[in-house]
Amino acid sequence: MRIWTAAAVLAAAIAVVPGYSYSQTKDSPKTGTEVDNTRTNKADRSNTGQTPQGQSGTEADRKLAAAVRKAIVGDKSLSSYAHNVKVVTHDGVVTLRGPVRSEDEKSKVAELAQKVSGVSKVDNQLLVKSGKKS
Repeated sequence: MRIWTAAAVLAAAIAVVPGYSYSQTKDSPKTGTEVDNTRTNKADRSNTGQTPQGQSGTEADRKLAAAVRKAIVGDKSLSSYAHNVKVVTHDGVVTLRGPVRSEDEKSKVAELAQKVSGVSKVDNQLLVKSGKKS
């Protein structure tokens, strides 16, 4: 009985402590800003128009984009950056956009895309992101 009473008292004390909340503290990771790539996406649209929204609607291009994505994601040696690059296809031309970890990774992603049957050309617009390795 004593344990339950102590637990109840502790819970009540926490509930009524002024200013106590479960919200983020200054030590908590920020949300929104790290994963928000709105600025990058706007730059993509204004620079090339090649964004996932510009993906061709033909069945052949949709299947081609899916096959390229499958080839990239299937390579477990690639970083999560590489697994999440933008793949846009139009008439057999594959445009790759987004960050990768190294020049080697940039080349490997482009090679994987080029090996997919039906790809006529790869426009490799990947950018090497500096920083910690994942």
